[in-house]
Amino acid sequence: MPGATEGEATPLRVYTTRPDTLMGVTFVSVAAEHPLAIKAAQTNLELAAFIEECRHGATAEAALETQEKRGVATGIYATHPISGERVPVWVANFVLMGYGTGAVMAVPGHDERDHEFATKYALPIKQVIRPLDGGDIDVQAAAYTEHGLLLNSGAYDGMTFEQSFKAIAERLEKCKSGARKVNYRLRDWGVSRQRYWGCPIPIVYCPTCEAVPVPEDQLPVVLPEDVAFSGVKSPIKADPTWRKTTCPQCGGAAERETDTFDTFMESSWYYARYTSPGATDLVDERANYWLPVDQYIGGIEHAILHLLYFRFFHKLMRDAGLVQTDEPATNLLCQGMVVAETFFREQANGGKDWFNPADVEIERDERGRILGAKLAADGQPVQIGGTEKMSKSKNNGVDPQIMIERYGADTVRLFSMFASPPEMSLDWNESGVEGMARFLRRLWAGVQAHVASGQAPKLDAEALNADQKALRRKLHETIAKVGDDLGRRHTFNTAIAAIMELMNAIAKFDDSSDAARAVRQEAWTAITLMLNPIVPHAAHALWQALGHAETQIDDQPWPKADESALVRDSVVLAVQVNGKLRGQIEVPANASKEDAETAARHDPAVQKFLDGVTIRKVIVVPGKIVNIVAN
Repeated sequence: MPGATEGEATPLRVYTTRPDTLMGVTFVSVAAEHPLAIKAAQTNLELAAFIEECRHGATAEAALETQEKRGVATGIYATHPISGERVPVWVANFVLMGYGTGAVMAVPGHDERDHEFATKYALPIKQVIRPLDGGDIDVQAAAYTEHGLLLNSGAYDGMTFEQSFKAIAERLEKCKSGARKVNYRLRDWGVSRQRYWGCPIPIVYCPTCEAVPVPEDQLPVVLPEDVAFSGVKSPIKADPTWRKTTCPQCGGAAERETDTFDTFMESSWYYARYTSPGATDLVDERANYWLPVDQYIGGIEHAILHLLYFRFFHKLMRDAGLVQTDEPATNLLCQGMVVAETFFREQANGGKDWFNPADVEIERDERGRILGAKLAADGQPVQIGGTEKMSKSKNNGVDPQIMIERYGADTVRLFSMFASPPEMSLDWNESGVEGMARFLRRLWAGVQAHVASGQAPKLDAEALNADQKALRRKLHETIAKVGDDLGRRHTFNTAIAAIMELMNAIAKFDDSSDAARAVRQEAWTAITLMLNPIVPHAAHALWQALGHAETQIDDQPWPKADESALVRDSVVLAVQVNGKLRGQIEVPANASKEDAETAARHDPAVQKFLDGVTIRKVIVVPGKIVNIVAN
C-alpha cells in the first residue's frame, strides 16, 4: 500500500494484514536501512548514530519482540492515502528491512508494539476498533488487538473485519494506492546447530568479501572424520585447521562456517525420497503418483522445525520441476510428547543429580500415587521431581526395548495408542503397560475359548433372539465408532476404549447356542480386524485361530457396520418423577406416547414414588425420557 511522502517522488509502501485499522494510523515506522532513514540521517546526527546502533543490534524475531522499543523521528511526513492526514515517519529498532517493505503503518491503538512506542514518545493513539459485544475499552491504557467493529473510520464505521478488509482494499485498488497480495514469510528458522553432526553450512567468511557461498563444484563440504570429543564443544570449532580455507571470490585467507544444519532440515524431504527408491535424482516421476502424502504424522515439538522445513523443501522441489504439487501433505497429525517422572538429589554446589526411573524403587498407594522413592543402588531416598518431557538432561528417558522384551511390541504399541489422545502428552508408566498386557491376555483367552467350543455356524441375522440382536447391535455400533474415530477423528484412544466395551459385553453374554456362537464369531473377527493396525502380531495369530488359515489378515477389507443390525426393536427410556431419575423402562421402538406413559406409571421402581400424590402432567420425549410431574 503506497502513500505519498512529502518531498519524495517515490511513494512510501507499507504491507499490512490489518487494513481494518488503516484509519487509526498516527505515524509510520521504517527500518534503519530504509532509504528514507538513510536520507534523513545525512542531516541528522542523532538519527545517524541510532541507525549505526541498529545495524549492530539483534535481528531475531524473539529478540525484537522483547527488547525495548526505541526510535528517532526523521522529520519527514507521509500523507494518509484515504484521510489525507500528515503522519510523521520514525525510524524504529523493531522494524527490519528484510520483512515486507521495511516500513510499517503504526496503529498504536490496536498494536501492542506500536502502543509501547507511541507511549514512550508521546505520539497520538487513536481508537478505530470497538469490541463486538459493545464493551468499553481504553486504548490509551493498552492496545485493543482483537477483531471488532470499526468506529472513527468515516464511511467504514460499523463494518466488521471482513467487510472493512474488502471495502478498504477495493478503495485503495480503485485509486491505485494499494493492492491485495499474499506474502510468504519464513520466520526465524533456527536451522543452524553448534554441533559436529549434521550437514555443514556451505558458507565461507572472508575479511574482504564477507559471507561467500561455497561454489557448487566444491560441494558437499565434508566434515573431518578424525575428531576427538572433549567436553561439550564441537570438535570442528575446537579444531583450528579444518575451518581454514581460501575465499572462492578473492582467493585470500578465509574460514569455513562451523555450524551445521539442523538434522531436521537436511532430512526433511525424506517423505518424497521414499516414493522413488533408487532414483538418480532426488526423486523421479514416481513422486507425482504418491504425493502429496495423505496423512503425515509429526511430533508437536517439530512444528517450528521439521514441519516448516518439509514444506519449504517441497516448494523448492516444485520450483525445480521435480514434483508437481504445492504441498507435501494433505493432512497433518501432530503428536504430543512422551513424559515421565523425574528423580534427583541435591548436590552440595546447588546442582542436581538426576536418576533414571529404571534405577529408582518407587512406593505407591492403592491409586498408583507415589508415596516415596529410593535409589536401588544404595537404598537411600531420592527427591521426586515433576513429570516432564523425556530428556537427557533430566535422565528420565525410558528404553521401550525393556518393555518390549518384557511384554512384547504389541503391548507397548497398544499402551502408546490408548493412554492419551495423539495430540496430548503421553504419561509413560509401567502400570499402564501392564494394564494393556492384561487386556491382550483377555482378548487371547476370549478368542481361544470361543474357538475351543467348535466351529461356529453361519450367521442367520433374522433368526436371532433379543439378547443376540442386542450383542450384534453393540458390535456394529462399535464398528461404526471405531471407523469414525480412526478415519475421521484420529482419536485412537477412544477407538480402543470402544473395543474394550464390546469385549465386556461379550464377556457378560451367557449364551452357548449355535446362534450365539455365530454372533461371537462375527464379533471376534471384527475385533481382530479393528485391532490389527495396532497389535499386528497378535491379530495375525488370532486371525488364523478364528479359522482363516488360507488368508492373510492384512489382505482383508476394513469391517463395515451393518445398518440393519443397528435398528432397535425396543428402546430404553429413563423415567423421572419431578425431574429426578427413578427408573428405566423398555418399550417397543414404535411405541406411542400413551404406551410409554402407561409403562412408566406401572413400573414398580417408579410406583413407590407415586403413592399418595396426584399426577399433574406427563412429558414424553420419544426415544429418551418420560418425566412425571406429581405432588
